[in-house]
Order: sequence, then structure tokens, then C-alpha cells
Amino acid sequence: MTAAGIARLAGVGRAAVSNWRRRHAGFPKPVGGTETSPTFALADVEHWLRAQGKLAEVPPRERVWQQLVGHPAGAATALRQAGAVLLFVRDRPSAWRQLNHAANDIELAGMLPPVLESVLAAHLGRHHPVTGLTREALLPSAALLRAAAELAAEEDCAAEEDWAAAAYEFLLGRHLDANPRQYTLTPPGPAGLMAALAGEAHTVLDPACGTGSLLDAAEGARELYGQEADPDLAALTALRLALRAPGAQVRVHAADTLRTDAFPQLAADAALVHPPFNERNWGHDELAYDPRWEYGFPARTESELAWVQHALARLREDGTAVLLMPPAAASRRSGRRIRADLLRRGALRAVIALPAGAAPPHGIPLHLWVLRKPGAASPPSPHLLVVDTAGLAAGAPGRDKPDWQAVRDTALEAWRAFDRDGGVEERPGVRRSLAAIDLLDDDVDLAPARHLPPPSAAGGLAELGRVRDRLATTLARTAELTPEPAAGPEPGPAGARPGGPARWPLTTVGELARAGALVLRAGGPGTAAPGAAPAVLTEHDVVAGAAPSGALPEGAAAGPAEEPVLVAAGDVVVPVLGGGAVARVVDEATAGAALGRNLFLLRPDPAALDAWFLAGFLRGTANNRQASSYASTATRLDVRRLQLPRLPLADQRRYGHRFRELAAFEETLRLAARLGGQLVQGLHDGLTDGSVTPG
Repeated sequence: MTAAGIARLAGVGRAAVSNWRRRHAGFPKPVGGTETSPTFALADVEHWLRAQGKLAEVPPRERVWQQLVGHPAGAATALRQAGAVLLFVRDRPSAWRQLNHAANDIELAGMLPPVLESVLAAHLGRHHPVTGLTREALLPSAALLRAAAELAAEEDCAAEEDWAAAAYEFLLGRHLDANPRQYTLTPPGPAGLMAALAGEAHTVLDPACGTGSLLDAAEGARELYGQEADPDLAALTALRLALRAPGAQVRVHAADTLRTDAFPQLAADAALVHPPFNERNWGHDELAYDPRWEYGFPARTESELAWVQHALARLREDGTAVLLMPPAAASRRSGRRIRADLLRRGALRAVIALPAGAAPPHGIPLHLWVLRKPGAASPPSPHLLVVDTAGLAAGAPGRDKPDWQAVRDTALEAWRAFDRDGGVEERPGVRRSLAAIDLLDDDVDLAPARHLPPPSAAGGLAELGRVRDRLATTLARTAELTPEPAAGPEPGPAGARPGGPARWPLTTVGELARAGALVLRAGGPGTAAPGAAPAVLTEHDVVAGAAPSGALPEGAAAGPAEEPVLVAAGDVVVPVLGGGAVARVVDEATAGAALGRNLFLLRPDPAALDAWFLAGFLRGTANNRQASSYASTATRLDVRRLQLPRLPLADQRRYGHRFRELAAFEETLRLAARLGGQLVQGLHDGLTDGSVTPG
């Protein structure tokens, strides 16, 4: 097991494990891995942790996981075997109990192959991709297989309706998390939206099925067809779908889809595809005369348009395909002829722009293409729906997590109205129905943002007038809040001297924390239990004075959720990177958010420290300079070294009142800047689109 596994086992951070290795001579020695990422024997680690009083018992799921990753044939092989046994245990529990109790490891390995083959054939067909189930392969796995079956009966998994599927999801999720660069995952948000856009379907195809997320999202489908080039992944996905959709017929094949189509006669109701992007070696030279290229032979650089046409070729008439596409596929000149033919024949019905961060690669705003296979009974649609949800990244500027509920609602509302009525009410900046003939120019550019009027033009002069009125009110408020000229030093408190800085007795944040006058906590890491994720207060939010805009990763797949640090009203939050003098007092609206990375929380005892006094003095430039590291360009603040004067609580409150007034002034300046920018941009947009005249 790795250092991360030891940390998870003991319920501590990885830094604690590194500290144990340095401080304790008896800490287990590495048995493998590399110098920078060593691995340790589970038994040695368990013994040491128990001797140190840091572990009562290894959880069953952790023990099974460590057996799986340590399997001599590799984790993928062990997962195939464990999944097949879980399928057997679910379908024939009494037969499993009899084998498990009556047979030793050698006998179990000999009896299982024909039984597992029978179970797999019943669910996955005779030509399934699950291999490596011979007696010789199963013999080293006997202990793991028994433990996997016991894991399914564990309380956490047994509480699930599909307990065998829950156990397999845990093991597969851990494997995927441990190998993030090996697999491209389709997150639940986009997968669910794609399935909803496709609508109800009896037969669903995913010709690039990966881990099976899209097929798993197709609720109610009774026939699931998938193809995946990686044999290991094809086997794991087949087992996952068989366990999660017990009443469905599952057929998954391991082969290159474009070169070796496993389902040439299929006529599916729906196709859901997250194809590999920007492939150059997709079969361009071998497939020049393939009958699937009904809308044009894709260029070597247009592999995504090959996947589009493959999906259409495997649909029944009026069947629906939804593909996750890179934005360049909507505008590259090399694909304009195919895009034009898709429009002319009514096959391409909608292009929906998603926010950046929706799915890998996370840095670009991907598109969804919704296609309908033309049928003899349905005339071609003369319109294309374009929808732009890219502005629905939740919360304040800088948030990198989309608000998936808003994205889903916006996309589905537009698509269902368009599909039902053949058109949709225009919403500037969000959606519009375009005549296909108007798009058939030299570029055939289908990017939604290029065909939508900006939202600011929608309100015209009335909206701009409201912004101007708000700006005028805010500027007046700014004038009211402008601080009075500073007075000279007062005779008290002690230490003040006329004409220069006060020489107060000072203390540090570290000393106050040791004395119990405040609690000091570092932000992140943390994960959320599904359905119970608080928003995250990020560095950007603290600096910009914005609402919490981050999101916690879900911890279900990687084990129990790690408890995040939650902020409360009156806490003071300080960023530790960047070298700026920033401190924010948490208000009631922000309370309950999780503390993000690179932030420290200071929770003062109200009987000893005033929160606004604390935050105000922490923002002093000289204070931050002496507590910062200038060893590199990435200046880091040592919060414990920040200083503040030792003053009676009454004097603290006087200073705190003044600092609170400064914070109100600063926030009003921010609002004035935002409104001013909105007014300027609105006038630019109005003048350039004609909704505002120079007069």
C-alpha cells in the first residue's frame, strides 16, 4: 500500500504519514515502489498502527482493496475475477455459500471456472470480454474472492438495494481514482444530461463506452451495447453494467469500433457517445470506402465526425444520438461539408455549449450534438437549435464547477420545446432556433455563441437605465462611506506616541492559539458524502469578497468522506499564498461553507478577541511583510507569525468598529466597479447592435 493508503487507513493526512516515517525508527520499511512513491506491506503497516494505538481494526473494504492492488496478476485482472464472483454471488447465493464453506482454496479455484462462465454467458452473451477465469488464474485469488463476497455483505454495501453492485462500484471506483491518467471518465452530470436528451430508449449503444457511465445513465433501457478498444476496460465495464442493470441484456465487445465494428446490423433507439478527441490514427487510410460515411468522408483531422456518422449509421429511423464534442468540431473548415450535409438532411438538430469543466478535457467548454436519423416518414427539419449554457458556471466569477442543475434545466427545456414545436422562443445569450439555410455559408460555423445576441441587448435602454440608477445610488453611498481624514494619535491606549507609530506590546497568532484565545485551522482537503456537499470558500472568493463558489469532490468512490473544515459567522479567513494583505470576517450568509485550500481560519474567543479588530490588524502591510517568506516568487504567509497588539477588549472593539466601516466602504467600491463595468459594456453592446443610438 502507498503512503496515501496508510493515511486513509489511519484517518490522517499524508503529511502525518511522512512525519511518522521520519520520527519513528520502527516504522515499516518500503517493500516496493520508487524512492518518491514507496509501497508498504499491509500486514506490517497494520501491526505498527495497532501498536501505536492509531488503529483498532482494518475496515473490511480497505483489506479487500489492498489485496486487490497487491494481486500478482495486476489490479485489472483481480477486478475481473472479483466482479465475476460478485455476479455469481448475487445470482446464486446458496450455491456460493455451499462452495465457500465446503471447498478449500485449491478446490474453489477448480470449481469456479465453469460456474462463472455460465453466469457470464447468461448476462453478457457467449462472446463476452471477461477473460482470465481459469483454475490457474483463480488459485492466487481465492482469498480475495472470498473477501469480496464478504464485502458485499458488509453493512455499508448490504444496505444498498443492489449490494453486489455497490461492492463492485467501490472497488472499481478506487481503481479508477488510483489511475486517473489511464482512463477518461464522463462525469455523472454530462452523462445524465445526454441520456435525458436522448429520451426513453429500449436499445442504447455506446461505441466508445470507456467505463460505461453513459450506458449506466440510460435508465430504463433493456438492451445495452458497448464497444471499447481496451480489453481490460471492456471487461470491467461489462461486469459493471451486468451488476448495475440486472434485468438488461448487456453486450460489450473489446475492439476498435471504427476499424472493427462489433454491431454492424444494430438499429438502436439511441446512441450516447463520448468519443476520443483529436485522433489522427482513426483509420482514415483503411476506411475510405466505408458505407458509414453517408454525409461525407471525414478528413484525417476530423475523427469526431467519423464517430458522428458511425452513431447515425447504427440508429433506427428517427433514433437519437447525443455526442460530447470538442468545440472546434463545430467550426473547423475541414469539416464544413459534412456539417452542411448534416444540416441539409435534417440529421443535426441541436448544438448545446456546456460550461468549461463539464468533462475532460476540463479547460475547454465542450459541446453536445443532438442528432436524429432521418426517416422516410419524417421530413428534414429546416431549423437548428443552438443553446449556450457556458455562462452557468455556478456562483461568482472564477468558479470552475458548473451548476449542473441549471445547465440541465436550461438545455432540456430548450430541447423539449424545440423537438415538440419545431422552434423555440429566443432568449438572448441562451438559446435560439436558426434556419438551417442561413448557416450554409462558406464556414458552416455552428458554435452557439456566434449566433446568439448578447444578453445585455435584451433589456435595451430600460435595462441600461436601471443599471445607471443603481450605479448612481452606489456612488452616493460610496461618498457617504468615504473615511474621514485621519486624526493624530490619541493619548491612549498605552504605547501611542504623537507623530509616529504606536509602540504597543505585541503578541502573535501562534501565541494566541496556544493560549486558547483563538482556534487555528487549515483549509482543505475534504470530500463530501453524496447529496450533502457544502459550497467551498476559495482563495478567489476571499480576495474578491464573493460568495462561496467552489465544490467538494465526492468521496463515495474512494471510501468514506473526509470531514471538511466549515466556517462560522465571526471567523476570520486569511489566504496564505500571493503576498497580499487580505483578511475576511465571515458573515451569516457565508457561514456553513467549507474552507478551501491555501486558506487559514482563525476562530477568536469573543470573550478575549474582537473579530474585526483581529482581521483589521492582520491586514497591515508591515505585519504581512514580516510574516511572509520571500524565498520564492510564490510568497507564502506564515499565519502563526502575524502580530497584533495586546489591548483591552473595549479598545479592540473601538478599532473593530473602524475596521468594519472600512470593510463596508471597500465592498461598496467593489459594487460600484462591477456596475460601472456593466454599464460601459452594455452601452458598447447597445451602440454596436443598434439597440442604443448615439443620441
